[in-house]
Amino acid sequence: MKRDNEAAMLSTSNRPFVTVKFAQTLDGRIATSTGDSKWISSPASLRFAHKLRREHDAILVGIETVLTDDPQLNVRLVKGRNPLRIIVDSRLRMPLQARVLADGAASHTLIATTERAARKRMRELEAAGAKVLALPKEAGRSRVSIPALLAELHQRGVRSLLVEGGAGIITSFFRERAVDRLVVAIAPKIIGKGTEAINDLGITKLSYAITFSNFKTRRLGADIIFDGLIADDNDKDMPLLQD
Repeated sequence: MKRDNEAAMLSTSNRPFVTVKFAQTLDGRIATSTGDSKWISSPASLRFAHKLRREHDAILVGIETVLTDDPQLNVRLVKGRNPLRIIVDSRLRMPLQARVLADGAASHTLIATTERAARKRMRELEAAGAKVLALPKEAGRSRVSIPALLAELHQRGVRSLLVEGGAGIITSFFRERAVDRLVVAIAPKIIGKGTEAINDLGITKLSYAITFSNFKTRRLGADIIFDGLIADDNDKDMPLLQD
């Protein structure tokens, strides 16, 4: 899937083109039951992941990923520019010592929270150099509204967004029908009980399953890469998940 194809789609949308990417085992786990996820995919797949990062305007993860993995969310294994880092953090649990706020990274980090987040904590994070964006919360819940976030990012000039997780964030994007492309690195490993990449979407019939308008697969290192464009008519007659 070439980036120029993505750019053509951007002109018809008032939100960024959204790519969801994750690595999983053959039995569909992104981490073990203890949370261990390093590394599921092969070195070749990790390098490919960094290529994806440099091709997108911004990269997004949830606060749980920051608390668990403390990622840098930059481009390291290939040459290229770093994307804008976006952390969805509804309750502002971001540690001031997190690596996305260290070594000059804070000025290129945007923390998306809700309008009810503590103002004192906002000021602390802004003093550390990060930008804090207060957004409406999801209806009936305390989480950041994904549609509101995407609209704001589009207003700020973000045209392509790479979502790397975790499971809660990935599920939220799928629930909002806000995914355009899915990239999955499938490793030839089986671990049994563990964390799934996508949680309940309320799909009870196969006829409601999310499908793809186009996809390709290829071998990369020890892994198989699935790269597909989500079909435009997936939400037709499909009931939304009721909480």
